[in-house]
Amino acid sequence: MENTDVAQILAEVADLLELTGGNPFKVRAYRQAAQMVELLPGPVSEAWRKGKLTELPSIGEHIAGHIEEILSTGHFREHDKLMGKVPPGLLEVLMVEGVGPRTVATAWKQLGVKDLDGFERVCRDGALEGLPRLGPKRVVAILEAIERHRARKGRVPLFRALRTAESIIKQLRRVQGVRAAEVAGSIRRRRETVGDIDLLVSATHAEPVVRAFRRVSEVLEVTASGPTKCTARLRMGLQTDLRVVPPESFGAAMHYFTGSKAHNIEVRTRAVHRGFKLSEYGIFDRKGKRLGGATEEEIFKAVALPWIPPELREGTGEVEAAEKGRLPHLVEEGDLKGDLHVHSDASSDAHSDFEELCAEAARLGREYLAITDHSQSRPLGLGDAALHKHAAHIRLLDSRRRTRPHLLAGVEVDILPDGTLDLSLETLRELDWVVASVHAHFSDPPEKMTRRIIRALRSGVVDVLGHPTGRQLGVRDAYAFDLEAVLEVAREEGVALEVNAMPDRMDLPDKSCRLAKEAGVRLVISSDAHHASHLGNLRYGVWMARRGWIEPGDVLNTLALSELRRYLQRGRRAASTYEHEGISP
Repeated sequence: MENTDVAQILAEVADLLELTGGNPFKVRAYRQAAQMVELLPGPVSEAWRKGKLTELPSIGEHIAGHIEEILSTGHFREHDKLMGKVPPGLLEVLMVEGVGPRTVATAWKQLGVKDLDGFERVCRDGALEGLPRLGPKRVVAILEAIERHRARKGRVPLFRALRTAESIIKQLRRVQGVRAAEVAGSIRRRRETVGDIDLLVSATHAEPVVRAFRRVSEVLEVTASGPTKCTARLRMGLQTDLRVVPPESFGAAMHYFTGSKAHNIEVRTRAVHRGFKLSEYGIFDRKGKRLGGATEEEIFKAVALPWIPPELREGTGEVEAAEKGRLPHLVEEGDLKGDLHVHSDASSDAHSDFEELCAEAARLGREYLAITDHSQSRPLGLGDAALHKHAAHIRLLDSRRRTRPHLLAGVEVDILPDGTLDLSLETLRELDWVVASVHAHFSDPPEKMTRRIIRALRSGVVDVLGHPTGRQLGVRDAYAFDLEAVLEVAREEGVALEVNAMPDRMDLPDKSCRLAKEAGVRLVISSDAHHASHLGNLRYGVWMARRGWIEPGDVLNTLALSELRRYLQRGRRAASTYEHEGISP
């Protein structure tokens, strides 16, 4: 059982308890435990084997026992009991954005709804409008959310697919005769969601590899199999394609099975114009003589191109840029000196104290952390007086520290529906670093959302716009707003945009990163850590930035602490538009 499997069962218990009127505190406990397990950077089974489950945040003795039962047997009794009380199809209805358990339970008990098709039917025939708090406008919004949910089906967030793919690859590397085994396809290009998994193996003999693949625990059903390839449906729901090639073809196959269709056509066309034939087996001249194929570098060299990073292979200008020597020098995780969006246990949804955060950051080589706990609109968030004391405590701790990381006193302040901020400007001006984020009213019309964000950026106190589109992969689509208008104001005000590295966000999206770069707006790649273990997730933000052609100089937290302090000393800007121009929300 993988983290995702365990987390899904725990989350389903929370959903089922809500549908059956369970204790809300118990619901919250299961939901927090599910989120913690899902986002753990390492296998939860390892913590179990070491007897350390209860050392994980949100995992008490009771839930630890359930996790042990899940890992041992694949299920646990309370989940099975609850599943017997509720039509299983209702769990998918709960996945529709904006549809809560109260609405689903009422539709089930009063209208006989048992699944998503039935729920959509009562939306369309008007029956749902007869329920409390569900007028015509609300039903229209639900129907739109159902359409978005159906469009997302069949795709999973990168971090889930990558975890499964890497587990299978690790097992295949142990097979005798295997020279190399790698993940290809959209996972290797680091797309934020993927629809299938491509695995490539170089081996002297293919049969043992195919046989081993058919037996891995992640495989649910083999749907096609041959001497050198196999297709299977995994327990997580995705289709996986395995190809086994001889060592002399591995580079050509890696290029072929990594690139998007558009990228591969461009490279193959270049080969044809030079009189070559390019395939997954290698590159050959007119007489069939092999010119290369053992490595990807051989393929690119044969078509007179430098090596193109996998993240860029989307057919969006990378071949032309490579030909002209204009490929970007992409940012790497090692370029990041610090993390500028980190929550301590002063945030109600975070779990690590300063000591734990600093210890993990030091292990990762971080030079600095900005502690950015939530403002007062969030549950148990910090008001002006509490934040003043919190910032003073952070600075006192930093003054006593003699080793990295150094601490910056910050906040993640809510952007309210009218575009004002959730704390006074005086308080925010005292801080080292201010992240401003939208956390509610995601359904605001695009024009209103744009004005709302712009007003916040004009406040003169915001350093970075946090998770700018508000998306949660597989759960919630980005809210609509005019990105170009926001970028224009961000450039004028000197406000950066965040590339949030939480694996279920990866927000800013790649195309928006590229637009920000073209607009002259700096980016910040941040973990948004809610536990010390999340500090290691920066790679997800780096991948999104790389897909957006981002270079180290485009990212603020590639600066050393001394350079960052000089940047921060530029002074807070006058809040003319925010305070005086009276922008209507």
